[in-house]
Amino acid sequence: MNVPSNLRYTKDHEWVLVTGSTVRVGITDYAQDALGDIVFIQLPDAGSQIDAHQGIGEIESTKSVNDVYAPVAGTVVTVNDALVSSPELLNSDPYGNGWICEIETSSLNEKDLLTAEEYSALIGA
Repeated sequence: MNVPSNLRYTKDHEWVLVTGSTVRVGITDYAQDALGDIVFIQLPDAGSQIDAHQGIGEIESTKSVNDVYAPVAGTVVTVNDALVSSPELLNSDPYGNGWICEIETSSLNEKDLLTAEEYSALIGA
């Protein structure tokens, strides 16, 4: 299971790339593998205000429908529109072209997020 050390993680299987006050969010390799073939994603709206742990979208796979949760509170500044026509990017490149959105946050506490080692222990990797 791929767990890049430069990212932070949530217990809900999202990854977070912190760049200043902006975070890029996606689902982990573990999550995409558990979901199976992803066929649809509902993205959050750019400009929407969100709270930490709030549902910001849904991912539909051939197995199930699952929520995506915001790892931080803030404003959605960018969404990955490429996922609308190519949701399979979540499977093929979850840490690259399969990112979901970017959130501008004013209060990021990285201690609320898991390190790669902590996330690896959570998933038994």
